[in-house]
Amino acid sequence: QVKLVESGGGSVQAGDSLRLSCVVSEDLGRESFMGWFRQAPGKAREGVASISGVGSTIYAESVKGRLTISYEKDANTLSLQIDTVKADDTGNYYCAAGVGRGAFARSLVVNDYAYWGQGTQVTVSS
Repeated sequence: QVKLVESGGGSVQAGDSLRLSCVVSEDLGRESFMGWFRQAPGKAREGVASISGVGSTIYAESVKGRLTISYEKDANTLSLQIDTVKADDTGNYYCAAGVGRGAFARSLVVNDYAYWGQGTQVTVSS
C-alpha cells in the first residue's frame, strides 16, 4: 500500500519562508504525478501545485510565483517551498499521488489522485 507522510508544518510569521516535505513509501514510476493541496477551515480543498513524472509543473493562479513544487526521486520525497507566506496560506496541507495517466500528467483536481497523506498544518500569523 502506498503511504505518504507530510512534515514541515508549523506556525510562521507572514513574510517568512516555509518548506514542506512528503515522503512516499515507494517509487511510483514515471507515469505517476504528484500534487500539493491545502484546506482552510470552512473552505474547499484547493490544489496549489502539481508535478508530472517528467518534472513539468503547474500552479494555481493564486499562488504562482510564491510556491515551488519539486520531487527528489532518490529520496522519494515531494517538497513545497512557500516564499513570502501570507495569512491566507494558513491551512492543512496535503500531498497526493496519482497514477495511470502517463509521464506528462499533472493535475490540481482532487479526484484525479489515488493516494493522500494525512496533512500537515500551517498557521501564518501577521
